[in-house]
Amino acid sequence: MGGLAALARQAGHKVTGCDASVYPPMSDQLRGLGIELIEGYGADQIKLNPDVWVIGNVVSRAHLEPNTPKFPLMEAILEMGLPYTSGPQWLSEHILHTHAHPHHVFAVAGTHGKTTTTAMLTWILEFAGLKPGFLVGGVPLNFDISARMSEYPGKTGHTQLPPFVIEADEYDTAFFDKRSKFVHYRPRTAILNNLEFDHADIFDNLAAIERQFHHLVRTIPRSGEVVVNADEKSLERVLNMGLWSGVTRFGSTPKANWSAQGDANSFDVFLDEQLITHVNWTLSGKHNQMNALASLAAAKHYGVDPSTAAKALESFNNVKRRMEVKGVVSSGADTKITVYDDFAHHPTAIQTTIEGLRKQVGPNRRILAVFEARSNTMKLGSMNALLPASLGAADLSLCHSQGLDWSPSEVLKPMGSKAVVTQTLEDLVNQVCTHAQKGDQILCMSNGSFGGIHEKILDGLRQKYLA
Repeated sequence: MGGLAALARQAGHKVTGCDASVYPPMSDQLRGLGIELIEGYGADQIKLNPDVWVIGNVVSRAHLEPNTPKFPLMEAILEMGLPYTSGPQWLSEHILHTHAHPHHVFAVAGTHGKTTTTAMLTWILEFAGLKPGFLVGGVPLNFDISARMSEYPGKTGHTQLPPFVIEADEYDTAFFDKRSKFVHYRPRTAILNNLEFDHADIFDNLAAIERQFHHLVRTIPRSGEVVVNADEKSLERVLNMGLWSGVTRFGSTPKANWSAQGDANSFDVFLDEQLITHVNWTLSGKHNQMNALASLAAAKHYGVDPSTAAKALESFNNVKRRMEVKGVVSSGADTKITVYDDFAHHPTAIQTTIEGLRKQVGPNRRILAVFEARSNTMKLGSMNALLPASLGAADLSLCHSQGLDWSPSEVLKPMGSKAVVTQTLEDLVNQVCTHAQKGDQILCMSNGSFGGIHEKILDGLRQKYLA
């Protein structure tokens, strides 16, 4: 919604917004654009009298207690019969598919890697001189903003529809539209990166999510293309429901058109078993190698030469909150303790993030995995059985039980002394600082602000080692 507000502002609209506990980097970005942020959802905001209210999917008809709505502003909008729409619908109608300026939409979907892959593909198009528009669920470091409008034909010299790359989320659109967000985007190129069970508060099972992904496939025109992970059986089931456009596959199975050979940060790229280019970059992890293949394939569908795309990836700087170094405490060359921030919150993402860091730092550096179960799926305990294994590559895992209806101590019991559970965030910070040793890598994982834990840990470590 923050990125959507930025696009509306760039399109010339006056924009205000309200939310609860907005935190950086989005809060800083919005204020920098001159967008007024109002804390909370008070009904008194009705006096702003905008032309339209754009409703995010955090808004519901929930009540805190009888006769006390959680979102009184929404209740006032409904009572007064004022015009409202969802964020995805507004974006589709006013940015992506206007009569005057339609776009070639690239939609990046999947349980994991959407933000990174969206940023990656956007940078490839930018490097190729195509000036793409984009909306990313994070802040790509190559742009330092999460959204912008595209430049129209004539400015770039390109004859195709201008490109717009969007992170395509399967979460529901709004309380009044329970379809997945991505059905609104009508892409010409769609990346289906992977598909696992997630969003247990919305979907009953994996089959329900597969059905939504097929709704996305149904919207792609015959001249369009689906770029799909060939290693994912769930995505093959999606395509087996029906396919009306072109398809290209990436991965490690024989079905894959696009494949890679080599280390994750230096590898050859093959298309239909023919060597076409080489990628040498700073990112690590098999998952990022797969993200790269998907981006190369999607860019080629628009006409970007794979060698140009590979060259672009050499200068790709990832996204804020993806293995982002928040600080280093050091009293010498071999004693520095590094604190990272990462958005990982699903067990698969947690596992790949830790394993990627392990490969990066080697076997002799300790990794402390600090995480919170904050997503709706994790709060429901739907992924508890997967947690211990997902943390296996860390030397010590630490979390707190605050706000949970299930016991992390019981869930992580199989890990024995390799897991520490605290009652509060403050206790968690203290435990991290107590266990931390010189040379450690401290990886903090959450899909929220995590209570500013990164600076609190850094402050505690400075007191411990530099005071």
